[in-house]
Amino acid sequence: MANVAPGPLYRRVVVKLSGEAFAGPQEYGIDRQTVERIAQSVKAVALEGVETSVVVGAGNILRGTEAARQGMDRATADYAGMLGTAINALVLQDTLEGLGMVTRVCTAIEMREVAEPFIRRRAIRHLEQGRIVIFAAGTGNPFFTTDTAAVLRAVEVNAQAILKATNVDGIYDKDPKKHPDARFLRELTYQEALVQDLRIMDPTAFSLAMENDLPIIVFDIGDPQNMLRAVNGEPVGTLVRGKQDG
Repeated sequence: MANVAPGPLYRRVVVKLSGEAFAGPQEYGIDRQTVERIAQSVKAVALEGVETSVVVGAGNILRGTEAARQGMDRATADYAGMLGTAINALVLQDTLEGLGMVTRVCTAIEMREVAEPFIRRRAIRHLEQGRIVIFAAGTGNPFFTTDTAAVLRAVEVNAQAILKATNVDGIYDKDPKKHPDARFLRELTYQEALVQDLRIMDPTAFSLAMENDLPIIVFDIGDPQNMLRAVNGEPVGTLVRGKQDG
């Protein structure tokens, strides 16, 4: 009997993309070739039959915490960052639609001329209809990161996992750029991530994921096949989840 390839491990996911991923080799701004490579990866996941949504950051445009450190009011800086995420969301939408995909941008801050407001049941319906949903403007509230927004949206739309695409191949016990002896962690629990203060996501995001038993897969966006490998359950990057077996 011929071997039958297994289907995706997850049927509905949220992909978390940092704003820095949109910049590519540049320090700031948007590199269209890089965005197209990311869009191709998202498309490949959606074509597997996985209901796919994306949460985008804005670090390539403005980081609220950094602007606040430079003297800007923190709430105002965070709102400006939320608007930056909307720019990235529209760029990703245009790129995905150029690849033949049907998309919707849903924002936590209303801007009806360019996107629809986030309404949970409507977003779920879009996913059920095979549309790629791009969530912008974070949670709509200052003092919360887009990592927290990704976990919140995943819980709201009943996603089975978060795929966090980064510029490193997973989580280490310390910064591998500063410490050559940094140890790669293939798998760890939410509690271990919190206790060890591993900053791949902020503590609020980890705590919310832990409360809802939502697995997070952290992987390198540089390899365009990693996102597809992650949804198919292949060992890629680092898996953060509840208590480990055994």
